[in-house]
Amino acid sequence: MSDAGNSQSAARDVAEADRLRTALGRRLADLSLEQLQAIHQVLSPVPAAESHREPRNSPPASVWWPHAPEHRLNESGTFIVTAGTYHKDHLFRGHHRLDFLRDQLLLRLRESGWKVEAWAVFSNHYHFVAHASPRCIELKRLLNQFHWDTAEQINAEDHKPGRRVWFNYWESELTFAASYHARLNYVHQNAVKHGLVAQANQYPWCSAHWFETTASRSQVRTIYGYGTGRIKLHDEFTPVW
Repeated sequence: MSDAGNSQSAARDVAEADRLRTALGRRLADLSLEQLQAIHQVLSPVPAAESHREPRNSPPASVWWPHAPEHRLNESGTFIVTAGTYHKDHLFRGHHRLDFLRDQLLLRLRESGWKVEAWAVFSNHYHFVAHASPRCIELKRLLNQFHWDTAEQINAEDHKPGRRVWFNYWESELTFAASYHARLNYVHQNAVKHGLVAQANQYPWCSAHWFETTASRSQVRTIYGYGTGRIKLHDEFTPVW
């Protein structure tokens, strides 16, 4: 193609681009805030370091990992649960035990028909927020079996059959959106509260990193914006790594 032909083609491309920009501008002017936010989210670039990469704090591929959070109350019930070890002993100290406790908790919740939204497991206690489903296993039955199985496993490892591992659990149904969102943030940030890390996403056995990499940025800002100072939970623990 001659230089004149190339110039004409380039001019047509510029004119077409200008036409499309003008048409797009007119359409954008008629969109709602929600539609504009959705378009902005799609067009926002994904950092190259994070693209097509599993979260660094995720369990092995063989262990189930939740999908993106919903962050709305469930008609079947939404609960926050806390459980502690007997005498607050650090029976799940160390990476191996913490991996085991986290992976078993997520797996049991899924198998029992519960959708988990936030979790944090430590050497001597754990928290989670989860939605019930119409056919889920009763929470008491689920936790009793989970505690039995995890106790049996670590007692076998420590050659201490029959040792009491778990003390009790506390559960509360969440019925207001504000209290629900605040407790999601409380669980996400619990490792910071206990002084284990400076930022919640640095702790491998909680949901903070998963949340930040699966939820939208607006969701993360919203949930992390809820205060947790007035939340009253059974959380008088001093966990260790």
